[in-house]
Amino acid sequence: MADLVPLADRRDPWYLRLPIVADVRRSHGLQRGMLIAGLALTALLLLTALFAPLIAPYSWAQTQDAAGPFGTQQPPSAAHLWGTTVSGFDVLSRVIWGTRTAVAVIAAAIVFSLFLGVLVGLISGYLGGWVDRVLVMLADAIYAFPSLLLAIVMSIVISGGRSSAWGGILSAAISITVVFVPQYFRVIRAETIRLKAEPFVESAKVIGAPFGRILFGHIFRNATRTLPLIFTLNASEAILTLAGLGFLGFGIEPTSAAEWGYDLNRSLSDVTAGIWWTAVFPGVAIVLSVLGLTLVGESMNDLNDPRLRTRRRSRRAATAPSASNAQEVTA
Repeated sequence: MADLVPLADRRDPWYLRLPIVADVRRSHGLQRGMLIAGLALTALLLLTALFAPLIAPYSWAQTQDAAGPFGTQQPPSAAHLWGTTVSGFDVLSRVIWGTRTAVAVIAAAIVFSLFLGVLVGLISGYLGGWVDRVLVMLADAIYAFPSLLLAIVMSIVISGGRSSAWGGILSAAISITVVFVPQYFRVIRAETIRLKAEPFVESAKVIGAPFGRILFGHIFRNATRTLPLIFTLNASEAILTLAGLGFLGFGIEPTSAAEWGYDLNRSLSDVTAGIWWTAVFPGVAIVLSVLGLTLVGESMNDLNDPRLRTRRRSRRAATAPSASNAQEVTA
């Protein structure tokens, strides 16, 4: 197994060897800038979701206060910094509360996908035979469907297309889980097939180690090193799938929770009438959230790609002699 952290870094404290921290330390130039920008946008998403009750001026479904109704399609003002929607909701509050919905769906979908995909991938890769062939066929069949179409079908089956806050979050998460499970399954299965032929696994079989200990104690611990990369990329896809479900009318009820895709759907008629604020701010929230997670995922993928690491080492080795020759000529 290729070492992802240089030998000298193993003497560093444990917090400097964490995946994200180690990746930042190993990055350089533009790549480091992209990674830090992605981490900043992702941190902004998480912090906004965490402190939404303190940041948002109103509730996600509030249409009036002590002074009276907010009014519909009101332009940005001191009372409503980002204006109001056609339903009389405060746009700023809807965008802020929408981060909570997005983070909740991402967390639930990734947890469900990891559990199912990793477990099925381990069993399929280790057992092989007809079990492996059947599971691979099912994963390929699911993977062949367009992800959004599959999520729409699952949303209708689970909740009829509309539901309450937690019901909608769970239905959206399960719908996205069905899309993501084949990805985790493929990665873990390939790693399991490679690792079960390693000497340390063969040694465990020879000494009579139980099946569970071999599968989870030896193979699982070494087969999951690439999962953080898939996690960050799937998190951005989860936001887009959730927004797509809401935009098409299969998301969460607007009075149950704030959801950016639904707000974009309701703003379609506003755009043609010159009312830009109801569409711009939810759209920008989706773009920045997806951009941040994608930058983190792509940067981590590049840093952990052995082919790119080899190319960088080759370039450094080629530039080092030329630099020394230039110094000798100058001298």
